[in-house]
Amino acid sequence: MDQLLVLVLLLWSSGLQAEGQQDSTEPVRLVGGDRRCAGTLELKHQGHWRPVEDSDWNLKEAAVACRELDCGSAVSVGRREESSERPVWEINSHCVQSGSALRECATSDTSTFILNLTCSVHFESLNYSFITSSYSLSSLSVLSSIISPDSVRLVGGTRLCSGRLEVKSNQSNQWGSSVCEADFDLQNAEVVCRELGCGAPSVLQGALYGEVEAPMWTKEFQCGGHESALLDCRSSGSDRNTCSPGKAVGLTCSEPVRLVGGDRRCAGTLELKIRGHWRPVMVSDWNLKKAAVACRELDCGSAVSVERRDESSYRSVWRIHSDCVQSGSALRECARSTRSPSIFNLTCSDSVRLVDGTRLCSGRLEVKSNQSNQWWSSVCEADFDLQDAEVVCRELGCGAPSVLQGALYGEVEAPMWTKEFQCGGHESALLDCRSSGSDRNTCSPGKAVGLTCSEPDAVRLVGGDRRCAGTLELKHRGHWRPVEDSNWNLKKAAVVCRELDCGSAVSVEQREESSERPVWRIYSHCVQSGSALRECAASDTSTSILNLTCSDSVRLVGGTRLCSGRLEVKSNQSNQWGSSVCEADFDLQDAEVVCRELGCGAPSVLQGALYGEVEALRWTKEFQCGGHESALLDCRSSGSDRNTCSPGKAVGLTCSEPVRLVGGDRRCAGTLELKHQGHWRPVMVLDWNLKKAAVVCRELDCGSAVSVGRREESSFRPVWEIDSDCVQSGSALRECAESTRSTSILNLTCSDSVRLVGGTRLCSGRLEVKSNQWGSSVCEADFDLQDAEVVCRELGCGAPSVLQGALYGEVEAPRWTKEFQCGGHESALLDCRSSGSDRNTCSPGKAVGLTCSEPVRLVGGDRRCAGTLELKHQGHWRPVKDL
Repeated sequence: MDQLLVLVLLLWSSGLQAEGQQDSTEPVRLVGGDRRCAGTLELKHQGHWRPVEDSDWNLKEAAVACRELDCGSAVSVGRREESSERPVWEINSHCVQSGSALRECATSDTSTFILNLTCSVHFESLNYSFITSSYSLSSLSVLSSIISPDSVRLVGGTRLCSGRLEVKSNQSNQWGSSVCEADFDLQNAEVVCRELGCGAPSVLQGALYGEVEAPMWTKEFQCGGHESALLDCRSSGSDRNTCSPGKAVGLTCSEPVRLVGGDRRCAGTLELKIRGHWRPVMVSDWNLKKAAVACRELDCGSAVSVERRDESSYRSVWRIHSDCVQSGSALRECARSTRSPSIFNLTCSDSVRLVDGTRLCSGRLEVKSNQSNQWWSSVCEADFDLQDAEVVCRELGCGAPSVLQGALYGEVEAPMWTKEFQCGGHESALLDCRSSGSDRNTCSPGKAVGLTCSEPDAVRLVGGDRRCAGTLELKHRGHWRPVEDSNWNLKKAAVVCRELDCGSAVSVEQREESSERPVWRIYSHCVQSGSALRECAASDTSTSILNLTCSDSVRLVGGTRLCSGRLEVKSNQSNQWGSSVCEADFDLQDAEVVCRELGCGAPSVLQGALYGEVEALRWTKEFQCGGHESALLDCRSSGSDRNTCSPGKAVGLTCSEPVRLVGGDRRCAGTLELKHQGHWRPVMVLDWNLKKAAVVCRELDCGSAVSVGRREESSFRPVWEIDSDCVQSGSALRECAESTRSTSILNLTCSDSVRLVGGTRLCSGRLEVKSNQWGSSVCEADFDLQDAEVVCRELGCGAPSVLQGALYGEVEAPRWTKEFQCGGHESALLDCRSSGSDRNTCSPGKAVGLTCSEPVRLVGGDRRCAGTLELKHQGHWRPVKDL
């Protein structure tokens, strides 16, 4: 035993030396822990080691660091707070999860929050030839259990707790040994799942996660099930050298998650177990869509309700990141330790669920028996009727059944429920219903019940002057609450108007109350992904209440924006959409009224079939607006009905966007303003760059974005804040505007008469010139390097780097008919002299394609490619801030 102790000490000393050797070559390490694969995460840059900041790290991000360190799986993430700020590295989550190395994703910062990380460590087999020559194999087995509590990982799975089992050999110190199914049983699996910090084994099967060309572990594991690590287990004395193809162990461990304190297994406070301790989950930003992940993980069907419970004092909890969960990761991978008094309660449906639908209230019906408690079974169409469907929809918290049809949401190879349901329609759960006495054992293909429940009558607008205007409220568990005005814009509001059958979104306003009250917070990304409002609501308190106005009786559909599309009118009599308007019954004055009613600018295009045709009813009267009316249905109409309209004549309408530049020296420069409800307001400068500004310049028909400026005013005023993600998705500015107050006003300059189109950047593309309207390409024969210098300067770019015909493709478009004769010093292309006579021919493939260099440089370094990064803007070079 004394010899063994000496050996442990020798190995410990060797391990420290090896760790030091690793530190000198690898730019990432864990230090200060009790072993190599635990401690403070540090990165090395320019010869200096710095710790990594704990900026909301979770197990999913930590897994990247563990892989990079060759340390198996991530087991825990911790935070250490220091007494004063120090230089650290901040690691960008999205960068890391895209597959980049940690060092590529690091930016310099200062912080007091330092990241501690534990990976599944393994035996460091140092000086192994010396050890094996001096000690018996039985001594080495004991030593392994002392030094290597983990040396396993699961690879190729969708989560940290699933995958093909691999073991790291003490001899080779390399991963890659798969385990044969014949050498591994449920007790072994229990040990592995415990070692990785996961729950109990749920699936154990050969080749479940694929096969690889890799060595096989040569001994049979003989765990008792109580061991803390797989290599603590006894193993067979003799080697096994064969394993049939498709027999590499694939293992899925359940996630350590539970619901406690409820009236049944699938209801209560949500808790997660990490490192042996159960903690509740914090309620922050939970909605039904996110809760559905927890219900699936618990094998508890669908999410039915989400509630908040406030405790009297702060306690240790887990905060779950929404983006991480909705990317498909397990709850445990997305958890961060924090403290809060707000605890999350969840109710799942338990024994019924709808799968493969587009929303929580639609999908293929599956039922789980209380007796088997094991498999979900589809239901045969012949054994299920409308009264049964009413019970299911009610049980799931949805509205009445709207569609009931076999194979509506596909078929799967799955067991079929063997009895006929005989519900009266009043039951609270499907398994409370009577069922047939005898089993049915056959069900024709394509007959698995697909069910769509309507959304519950749980959304309304109240307190307005009509049904489609007022305060937005949602109903949950019998109680109505208003919706908080948190970053609402017209694009988000359009979803509500559609759900209420109220046409298009016209305006969004904020009402401030004197004290906080319970509200619903609706998350934009959730709503815009196609989910119902109810699925996207999280409980909160606020003083800011949302008021919303929809158009009610007119809408534009099939367009790319709210202010364009095929015109449809809703009859007061039928109260149903679908009536297109015939081009012959609609003129420019009628169009002016529609555009005004929708809160858009003046009509810019009015044309039959501009946005397609549909098989739909036609509006049967001719509109006779004067142009001053506030709504289309306020206009006079013809006395007699029209019953015919030629194909291709349904009115398509594009209204201009109410946006302008004012106070500049020309039309395409100045302060950016938007008009809403009859009032013009400036746009706030926050987060604007040339990429975002390019959208405005296109919307104003003003060419390319040249510069973005900031003007500070002396006092706060009402302004519009424009959401960047919304604008860059292709939406119009007005759809992306949120009301706020600021002193920082946006000034913008567009190129006006020249632009580069079809390129990958603002400074590259096919050259187009505007005389009275866009579309004139320039012939290569009429354009030289001096002309190109002027264009690049006009667009705020660097010197020309490539000038070539058809570099960015050709289009069917007019040609500029004169040759440019620039001296190279002009500030704009149209300031240059041009040839006296017109050129009317240009060979195909000769439209000028131009690439200007970017105005960027490195200065003050010891060579051209090192130094301070600077950008040139409006003739001035400025350094770039290190954010």
